[in-house]
Amino acid sequence: MAASNLPLSGVRVVELAGLAPGPFAGLLLADYGASVLRIDRPKALSTDQLTRQKTSITLDLRDPASHRVLLSLLANADVLIDPYRPGVLERLGLSPTEVLLKHNPRLVVARMTGFRRDGKYKDMAGHDINYIAVSGVLSMLGRAGERPYAPGNIVGDFAGGGAMCFLGILLALMSRQRSGRGQVVEANMVDGSAYLATMPRLARQMPVWSEPRGHNMLDSGSPFYDTYETADKGKYFAIGALEPQFYAALIKGLGFAPGDLPQRDDRDNWPALRDIFTKRFKEKTRAEWEAIFDGTDACATPVLEQDELEKAGFTQRPAVHLSDTPARPIAADDGGWTGGGLVPGTGGQETLKTWMGWENGREYNVRSDGALVQADGKSRL
Repeated sequence: MAASNLPLSGVRVVELAGLAPGPFAGLLLADYGASVLRIDRPKALSTDQLTRQKTSITLDLRDPASHRVLLSLLANADVLIDPYRPGVLERLGLSPTEVLLKHNPRLVVARMTGFRRDGKYKDMAGHDINYIAVSGVLSMLGRAGERPYAPGNIVGDFAGGGAMCFLGILLALMSRQRSGRGQVVEANMVDGSAYLATMPRLARQMPVWSEPRGHNMLDSGSPFYDTYETADKGKYFAIGALEPQFYAALIKGLGFAPGDLPQRDDRDNWPALRDIFTKRFKEKTRAEWEAIFDGTDACATPVLEQDELEKAGFTQRPAVHLSDTPARPIAADDGGWTGGGLVPGTGGQETLKTWMGWENGREYNVRSDGALVQADGKSRL
């Protein structure tokens, strides 16, 4: 696919190396055509796997000669992704409003934090579980009578963090088309996660989500919106037969006649229905249930595991498809199953040449630790 056909073709992104949310925002930008250059620290050991289509250079932002390389890059960039805690950019002499936007008024500075930038948590360290905890989202996750359950770092780091930051960057780029000016995008995982939970928050006064955790229609409270273990231990089936016609297809596939079961609309019958479904699903293997439900409207599907998806050749696709300007295809040789990592310094000098026309030894030199510094006496930076 020609690079010019990608929706973000020509957009230059400088990504300061960080943990999952910032790199994920950069990954989304790269997948849709942006040129993303990651800035690593000297002697940094990167475990980042969210590196598809990216390149890297190493800079020592405490060294004025290396610092100037970054400022020169940002004078010609469209986006800076800042993954640091509040105040770090300012301490590095890179205040978005006082330095960066004066240096390049068209720059979009995307700042990604865990907690909000104001309030009691702003100066505290945290991880995904802490951000979704204070957002109110964690309290809704888990079965009845059990402690809240954190679903990995999907909700905070990726959905409420990196994906929301990506959205903010796109909005700022759209705004720049009208105004000609960049701006600061402030994303945080507390507000991002809370926003994702808009439906259950607004539904708290309605039957679908009015009960405590684990007692509602969509949070494992309903026996017809849940998972069940099959005859092959550790293999599960998921059912989501909410509408009456789908529920009818479900009980037919399970081998029941309409009058065989307690009425599902009476919540008092839910424990009995759950017991019936639990016993019935254990009578057949997952594959046998697949053979019964495939092609039906029972809203019944296997719970597929990552290892078996990889073995079957499941290919990661871009999040959305644009008919005229689709994203870059995911590499066919790994199907999206290996990030491959990005060794600091890989491909970055080629990116500098493409973006700026720079050459090693002319505009910049490379220190023994890999950090790039402004070449002595060179004024092009």
